[in-house]
Amino acid sequence: MGFADLLDEVGGFGRFQFIHVALLSIPGLLMASQNLLNNFAAGIPGHHCKIPNITSLAEARNLSEVSEEDLLRVFIPLEDSKLSKCSRYTHAQWHVLGENSSHSEASSNDTETCQDGWSYKKDEFIFTIVSEWDLVCKLRPLKQMSQTIYMGGVLAGAIVFGGLSDRFGRKALLIWSYLQLAVLGSFTALSPSYFAYCTFRFLTGMSVSGVILNAVSLKVEWIPTKSRTLVGTISSFCFTVGQVILAGVAYSLRDWRKLHVAVCIPYFIFFMYSWWYSESARWLVLNGRSDEALKQLHRVARINGRPEMAEKITLEVLQSHMQKEVQSSKTIYTAYDLLRTSVMRKISMCLMVVWFSTSFAYYGLAMDLQKFGVNIYLMQVIFGAVDFPAKLVALAMLSYLGRRLTQATCLLASATVIFANIFVPKDMQIIRTMLAVLGKGFTSSSFTCVYLYTGELYPTVIRQTGMGFASTMARVGSMAAPAVLILDEVFPAFPSIVYGGSAVVAGITAFLLPETLSIPLPDTIDDVEEKWGGNKSKSLQKQVPNEAVVLKVVEQTQGEHEDEKPAI
Repeated sequence: MGFADLLDEVGGFGRFQFIHVALLSIPGLLMASQNLLNNFAAGIPGHHCKIPNITSLAEARNLSEVSEEDLLRVFIPLEDSKLSKCSRYTHAQWHVLGENSSHSEASSNDTETCQDGWSYKKDEFIFTIVSEWDLVCKLRPLKQMSQTIYMGGVLAGAIVFGGLSDRFGRKALLIWSYLQLAVLGSFTALSPSYFAYCTFRFLTGMSVSGVILNAVSLKVEWIPTKSRTLVGTISSFCFTVGQVILAGVAYSLRDWRKLHVAVCIPYFIFFMYSWWYSESARWLVLNGRSDEALKQLHRVARINGRPEMAEKITLEVLQSHMQKEVQSSKTIYTAYDLLRTSVMRKISMCLMVVWFSTSFAYYGLAMDLQKFGVNIYLMQVIFGAVDFPAKLVALAMLSYLGRRLTQATCLLASATVIFANIFVPKDMQIIRTMLAVLGKGFTSSSFTCVYLYTGELYPTVIRQTGMGFASTMARVGSMAAPAVLILDEVFPAFPSIVYGGSAVVAGITAFLLPETLSIPLPDTIDDVEEKWGGNKSKSLQKQVPNEAVVLKVVEQTQGEHEDEKPAI
């Protein structure tokens, strides 16, 4: 008997669970907007060196009827049949228009950097942080650094909020994360400098981790075992829909400041209704607050239409169901406990590899949409839409093939597609794009599985710390992905080799994890060791000699009674 039995008694997956999961999933629609926001907020518009007084110079030579593009060729050299983005002539080359010019001007084609800044096209973006602070040419790496800093915040949040929620509760930390994301995310739009922007993005990233980790735990800890797969996949679909929503919002606004406000203001609404959530009864019991846990269970029973269970489930019943877990909760757990025992250590190390590779490949594919030569807004919709069939397949695999095989298959399939793209010529852009979209679908399915899988592998007493610990490597992967993309200019196939190789290693590693399909959530570290370790066999070995001794004693006793019987 355990907490899972109590959940079944108060209605299983009833009205409360439906409302609870729905309210927790709605904010997930905007999670994609936070993680992929850099594609649009830091999009690179078409640009070239700014030429001061270019109109006046043209009028002085009676060239007012010459098109702007032809006129720019007088001041800016061509590179690959396009205007250079980072240089201009030191002297105007009027001869390219057939104009008379001095011999020195005609023969001097020396260039210089853009001394007067840049002019930006506004056909794809109106304003981005790139055009705001001229993050082009020598400063172009700062574009990727803004995303790296944001992911650094997500990494810090996974570490900080993971431990704090195990100590102060899932609900309290989730409410705080909503507020922090709403306030600091909105303030990002007011950033007066690149440094201020990155600071706000870092703090916003921290709150994103708080939202994701605590929402996952609140869902998992209030739903029956048989419903975990469905709920996990539905939550993942919210992220998928969010990618399409992001494309629509970004297309309609095209201004990085307005875009930040649009995707962060809704979290004020989520903050206000989050007080309705019920704190995890599992967590309450394990932290010595059984009275509060009993109230939450009674509340769930009433909402699910099972008010009679509120009278049957007493404090004694609750404590008897979770006696073993309560005894274990008296121990203070830290991140060290994730590595202290053999099975926990194996699980943690394997999950770190899986999380890193999944995130590494995912963000490597999803964070550089402009390289495909397709409209970036359409590309975002395509990358989002591919997740629907991918996750439906993942749902079926999770339910029938189990977590382990699904996780490994998704990773190995993504590696296969990424490697295949290396051998496709660059001029076959459509095929390259299709393979990239397919690879993104497999990595997205891997994310769907690993979130659910991790929550099922770690016990309740340290689940949040475990989620934070394992997902830390995902943040490292998302931070490393942009750095690898920079090396594309040196060796074009290098990013694909690294992404694919990482996915292969992770896919093989996933086979080392235990299966959790249809298995109740473990509540203590001992549960984990007993379920997936060698403790069962050892206990059986100890039990066999004991039973033999008992049997021998019984036989001796029976023999003595036979001797005492009178002869007939």
